[in-house]
Amino acid sequence: MDQYPTIDYRLLVDNMSTAILLVDKDLNIFYLNSSCEALFDVSLTRALGQPVINILHAPNDSFDTHEALLNTLHKGQAYTRREAIINVNFKDIHVDYTVSQLSTGKSYHPLLLIELNSTDRMLKIAKEENSIQQHQVARQLIRGVAHEIKNPLGGIRGATQLLARSLNDPQYSEFTDVIISEVDRLRTLADTMLGSRQLPSYEPVNVHEPLERVRSLIVNQTKKKIKITRDYDLSLPEVKADRDQLIQVILNISVNAIQAMTENKDFFVDHQPELILRTRIQRLVTINGVLNKSAVRIDIQDNGPGVPEEILESVFYPLVTGRAKGTGLGLSIAQNIMHQHNGMIECQSVPGKTVFSLYLPWESNHVAK
Repeated sequence: MDQYPTIDYRLLVDNMSTAILLVDKDLNIFYLNSSCEALFDVSLTRALGQPVINILHAPNDSFDTHEALLNTLHKGQAYTRREAIINVNFKDIHVDYTVSQLSTGKSYHPLLLIELNSTDRMLKIAKEENSIQQHQVARQLIRGVAHEIKNPLGGIRGATQLLARSLNDPQYSEFTDVIISEVDRLRTLADTMLGSRQLPSYEPVNVHEPLERVRSLIVNQTKKKIKITRDYDLSLPEVKADRDQLIQVILNISVNAIQAMTENKDFFVDHQPELILRTRIQRLVTINGVLNKSAVRIDIQDNGPGVPEEILESVFYPLVTGRAKGTGLGLSIAQNIMHQHNGMIECQSVPGKTVFSLYLPWESNHVAK
């Protein structure tokens, strides 16, 4: 009979999707697992020894969290809170959590075991799945329309050229040239709507290479009128990606940000336009319905007026744009490229801070949903 392998239980806890928090007799943080680090956006090193009440108690909460924690610690009476609000980096997060006493033996004081599940995360997963389905349907519709547009354009262009030759009259050539020019513009638009038919060519890529390529292009384009800040984590692992397509995605989002800032100069009366390129590791991130233990995150942040609120939820859909001269295809194509890489793009925007976050998984093994 095969023997079971020896299990490192800390490794087991660190791979759980439930956030686990241990609190000592003084109600200070003793330990938290990877899910808890991701939930609170803090490392174990920084959190160690901090009062847990700072995290669990919201200013306007009538529930006496401190008393409830002490009651569980001394009397062993467990309790559960539903839809509790905790504040992480000045942002409210809704969680369900359970507090129970954890006995550590006669010679040690008991600990508190706190298990937290973010209800926001489940809502986010459902929202993301719905968004992916709608995006795929919209892409298929747009591609179908693009095919229908392209089919007659060749005939119109050819007929116009024949008409121009048969008329052979300079007074009409201006009109036929306009027709040919507009047909060519529509064909270019249709090709953009169809997107690239070339499959990604995957290879190990250091994400800072395409970021630096885009940064150099932007510096030359803007003539240093926009401040560009780099905030890189140089310890990031390589990802399997198509380098050129990754450059296309980063460039598209960066150019959109620059155009939004340069077209709204009145917004920058007392501060300078700034673009921030940031890289980080994101722990336990759900991408396309799969919970990844970690992913590489690329943030492209600007301090412009932001994405209009009425289109924020649909900004990645084809033909949705907040710019007068925009086609609304760039972000849709960028999201489609990221989906081909098993990644995704998220957008958060308020006036003065817009962040497009690109997520690329780098580990082959996933955590169950």
